[in-house]
Amino acid sequence: MIAIYYLLAIVIIGLDQFTKWLVAAYMEIGESIPVIDGVLHITSHRNEGAAFGILQGQMWLFFIVTIVVVIGVVYFMQKMGRQSVWIGMPLGILLGGTIGNFIDRLFHGEVIDFIDVYIGTYSFPIFNVADSALTVGIILLIGKMFLDERREKKKKEKADES
Repeated sequence: MIAIYYLLAIVIIGLDQFTKWLVAAYMEIGESIPVIDGVLHITSHRNEGAAFGILQGQMWLFFIVTIVVVIGVVYFMQKMGRQSVWIGMPLGILLGGTIGNFIDRLFHGEVIDFIDVYIGTYSFPIFNVADSALTVGIILLIGKMFLDERREKKKKEKADES
């Protein structure tokens, strides 16, 4: 069962690195290709920071944080992934996203971003497959924790009524 979570991480890393390679190989930095005009563009962008461009140039910090996160995710995946697929899968997704961006930082000194979304007049910060995986993994984990907490609260209320 645990192996499927690692396989999920490997698939995400592969998809992330392949899409970044396509962008780096076939687009100039700043070039933008509309997929859905005014909504979704593929835009070649580089980011030396974290999400939303914060902490630009702090590569040493990203290396340390990434190593700690990978160790933590693997630990919890091994420990809790056996108990619940709803913990193991999001952790596998997080692992893939974390390693995907780490590979960029390690080999390029920056992260290749290319998914450019517009919501009305707002231009969302450009992101990539690894960023998407990180977001989905976190949302799934938060959702799981929220549902578990509600379930425990209802269980406690029933016990108190008895």
